[in-house]
Amino acid sequence: MYLLNYIKTHKRILLLIVSVLLLTITFETSQQLYYIKRFNLGGDATFFILLKSQAFRWFVWVVLSAVIFYYIQSTKIKKDLTLSHVLKYAGLILSLVILNVIIISISQMLTYDDTFAISNLTNEYLPFFMFQKAPMYTLGYIAITIIMHLYFANEQLQIKVQNLSELKLTNARLYAQLKDKVDDRTTVLNIKIGNKRKIIPVNEVLWIEADDYCVKVHTVDKNCYTMRSSLKALLPKLDTNFLRVHRKAIANMTMIKELSMSNTPNLILNDNTEIPISKSHLKTVKDFLSDY
Repeated sequence: MYLLNYIKTHKRILLLIVSVLLLTITFETSQQLYYIKRFNLGGDATFFILLKSQAFRWFVWVVLSAVIFYYIQSTKIKKDLTLSHVLKYAGLILSLVILNVIIISISQMLTYDDTFAISNLTNEYLPFFMFQKAPMYTLGYIAITIIMHLYFANEQLQIKVQNLSELKLTNARLYAQLKDKVDDRTTVLNIKIGNKRKIIPVNEVLWIEADDYCVKVHTVDKNCYTMRSSLKALLPKLDTNFLRVHRKAIANMTMIKELSMSNTPNLILNDNTEIPISKSHLKTVKDFLSDY
């Protein structure tokens, strides 16, 4: 079935191969007829009689070449030829060439009504066809092997690319389905202190203060930790309860005790820490507290 599908989808390539075979058969027939006439080896030989004989021999070659097709098709191969592949292909080609020579030697013996004898076969027919046909058959099988190897290697590569494309599409669909359900905000802050790291749950953070190229993380236990980051980079990673209330401060709004609307608006935390609120962030703070 696979071979039939291959034939249907590669008609041009097969037509080219058939054309080359026909030219080869015609050339060998003409060459054989020339030698027969030139050296008077058989006066009753005609072009069509010789053509029939040559066509049968190449038909045997074509039939046996299907073994190469099925062997390569059933083997997991890579594009680059390895030494293992070369040795296996060499053994297969040698076996097929020998089988070709044996088949056409026996058929030729029976065609000439010669007495079938092993000695006659091994001493006359096998050596003759080995020298006459083996080189051409070997070159032909090598060409077929290389073509088939590259074809199936490319086919397997295309299958892998198709599988990767389908996997990418599947993952994209899963991401689209889950992205609105998954909260990728951090639940802890990982702060380096010397050669160690301090893990601080974000629900224990009171507020975060800008300090040049770093930030100071103030916690409920009245500790303060310096973290290499900026308020702008850190805010998207925090829970929505954290608001930017000033260019130098982020406040945990669950820790707010009071909003003071004095001349300088500020937030008063549970530990009575006062955090100034800039005018640009005041409305955001009021909206949050009204919805809270």
